Amino acid sequence: INKPVLIDFYTDWTDLEPSLDTLRDVAAALGDKAKVIKIDVEKNRELSEALRVKGLPTLIIYKNGEMQWRHSGEQDANTLISLLQQYV
Repeated sequence: INKPVLIDFYTDWTDLEPSLDTLRDVAAALGDKAKVIKIDVEKNRELSEALRVKGLPTLIIYKNGEMQWRHSGEQDANTLISLLQQYV
């Protein structure tokens, strides 16, 4: 499987995470061409620390096990969709 994967590092206590609607829009637009995953930093501290996630939300696109793109802060659905389409 060599689909791009968008990972959203978030936490329940922050209002800054991308809205679920945004992530749903991205997932719906790309269908099975990409995967969207949300990871709660509170429940996944080791992974968050290993990837040096500081600001929330942190959005990372991986493909073939390699980080392709990374951003701290919100992004709109259209930006994320066009970014992911580069890796489909």
